[in-house]
Amino acid sequence: MRARRCTARWRARAGGTTGVTGAARVAVVVLASAAVLGLGVPPGASAGEAAGEPAGAAANRAALAGAAGAAGPGEAAGTLRSAPVVPGTYAFAEDAGSVEGTVSAADAEELVPGRTYRSTLPARGKVYYRLELDATTNIYASATAVPPAGRTASVIDGVKVTVEDGEGRACDVDTASFGAAGSPHPVAAWAMREISPRRSLCQEAGAYYVAVERVDPDGKGSSPDPWEMELTAMTEPPLERATATTAPREWNSAPPRPVAGQPERRLGGAGFARATPVGHGVWRDDIRPGQTLFYKVPVDWGRQLHATAELGGSGSGGSGYVAAALDLDLYNPARGPVADAGLGYDGTQKAESLAPLPPVAYVNRHAVSRQVGAMRFAGSYYLVAHLSAGVADDFGDGPVPLTLRVGLSGTAQDGPGYAGESVPSGVFSVTGEDRRAASEGAAAGDDTAFRALAVGGIGMGSALLVGLGAWTLVARRRGSLP
Repeated sequence: MRARRCTARWRARAGGTTGVTGAARVAVVVLASAAVLGLGVPPGASAGEAAGEPAGAAANRAALAGAAGAAGPGEAAGTLRSAPVVPGTYAFAEDAGSVEGTVSAADAEELVPGRTYRSTLPARGKVYYRLELDATTNIYASATAVPPAGRTASVIDGVKVTVEDGEGRACDVDTASFGAAGSPHPVAAWAMREISPRRSLCQEAGAYYVAVERVDPDGKGSSPDPWEMELTAMTEPPLERATATTAPREWNSAPPRPVAGQPERRLGGAGFARATPVGHGVWRDDIRPGQTLFYKVPVDWGRQLHATAELGGSGSGGSGYVAAALDLDLYNPARGPVADAGLGYDGTQKAESLAPLPPVAYVNRHAVSRQVGAMRFAGSYYLVAHLSAGVADDFGDGPVPLTLRVGLSGTAQDGPGYAGESVPSGVFSVTGEDRRAASEGAAAGDDTAFRALAVGGIGMGSALLVGLGAWTLVARRRGSLP
């Protein structure tokens, strides 16, 4: 989750001394009391406006107080939570640049590795983007298709991504579809240019092209509208020393026992860039029909990821059966599909697990199975849960309890020894900050001050009251208060 910095601006008196009006003191007391009680700023005239703040700053501070105080079931008071995800919405990366796909590769705009882009996918035909590549680096290009909310979809429709060389020959291709439910939701596919002694094509430096298209635009129920898209490109450097060129033949493929324990409330994000960090444990949220939730799990070299999704009872009193109610997808750090699981639902508690996956290893890329090959690097793996819009037909559009049981087994190992940096830097590794974020539920890199402010309702309220007292004492000594 991302935090917004809020700055309180206080008016200075004409003499140049910073003064505090009685209204300002009342405003701070209101905010402190709200923090202690776990409440936001009360409706009506805002406390910030009473203190002479601009309306926007007051609104931001009210949102901050609300985020710090509103604890859900299983949460400690003051637990920092992300904003609720609205069904059918997707949170694009805030720094995503705009790029236009072209119908001809000759006119394609360049995608710079490490950046995120926002574009449009037409209902029919390919759109092209250009990559400028050297002769030593692997590159992974991903497209996340975001169909319009509230529309129908063909069961096999989705997005297809191809990386082509300068002569139009395919280096790699991948397809992602909506699945049996035919419920439109964000889906991602990836394709790569990989430097390998086993390959003869696509090994030279030069211009390459990413082609993106719909899978089944003319299928029954397919939406005729263009879709929005989020595009990324990531590079992986070569190794310092050559390693094995065969995938591991043996690994623990026995289905593990799902992780047990009391669920901890952790609201899912609305996109890859806003995915909520989670680690080993049991995580709880609510999901509505048509909604998609994003979580990310730091998985180090040598570690094995297990995941089980559970839907609780609907509580609506409805009856029926939805054969493909919940879709749980796992994506790797390059947003490449790894595995998926479907869950049928009849209004009662149901559970389904992802198929066992191998430990993360560089040599997995040499496997025949694309699923095993996708577990080729460490980093943030994404669990994406989508509840079919069709669930509303039988059980209403209210929230359904969702529990994710995430397991990490095995011992973390050193990486393969890259001869350079990935782009973005560190995307194929796990840091201490990543582990901390997964434990605390705050996205790595969030504003530290914001997190500190949201540590606890009582603690924050007490700190504000103590600060107010000290502030008042200093101001009186300076003679600025009556």
